Amino acid sequence: MRDGSFPGSSRTQTQLAWSAVPGQWSLLNASPDLRTQIESTSDLWPRDGGRESPIRDVVLPSAELDQVLGLLLLREFHSFRVHATPSVRKILTEDNSLFGVLARFTGQVCWQDILLDRPFSVGGARLEALTLSGSFPGFVSASRQSELNPHDAVIGFLISPDSRASSSANSNERTLAFLPGVACVSDTLLGTLENCDILLFDGTFWSDEEPLRIPGITRTARQMGHLPLSGPGGSLERLASLRRPRKIFIHINNTNQILDEESCEYRTVREAGWEVAHDGMELTP
Repeated sequence: MRDGSFPGSSRTQTQLAWSAVPGQWSLLNASPDLRTQIESTSDLWPRDGGRESPIRDVVLPSAELDQVLGLLLLREFHSFRVHATPSVRKILTEDNSLFGVLARFTGQVCWQDILLDRPFSVGGARLEALTLSGSFPGFVSASRQSELNPHDAVIGFLISPDSRASSSANSNERTLAFLPGVACVSDTLLGTLENCDILLFDGTFWSDEEPLRIPGITRTARQMGHLPLSGPGGSLERLASLRRPRKIFIHINNTNQILDEESCEYRTVREAGWEVAHDGMELTP
């Protein structure tokens, strides 16, 4: 990629932003690349002399580093809300002193607990949490994990317009599913996804053995909590029956050959009706 010989596009880490009100933006994830992503997206630039950020809310699916480190890169003394499960909130605010930078003054960051059994509203959108089979990050101690709700570890979201924030409810409003880390697809989850209009789905690894080729990693894709795209029971096979949603792979590891647009893996994905997400991708209702 760096020398220009790779047939594909460079990508930063997974980040989704949406806006239902002019000048106000919400983030899903807080990527370590957040500063770069803000600089490349003029709608997210600070206003009023360069200090007033339009970012009002951040929603966290887990405590994984690639989903939370961006919180530390937002301007200090910037007030915003963070939505996370109670377990993720405890991991970040009670176990890691570095995140104390988010509590420099009263009201700097307001933590909002995500309750798994009820929808909630953020930035003009209605979000419903989906509990996914996964585990807490490896940096969380065993003693702390024993105190936490395992269902809080990894969640996805169904996102739709919040009718309460709109002048009129629309029965044809579209639903987006955001699932960056999926270990398996149950029949119940498959039925839920069939009713969505857009699906952003875990595309981390092509094969189950792929991580084992990375120095220092001793777990397969499934053992790491990521359903591989290929093979029996992989996401291409498991989700082949979905007809309604526009299907897009996200959260793609740099070892995954679908990033090579001349590869057979990339052609397989495209022929199966999937897209591969890229930086700057825009989705509109």
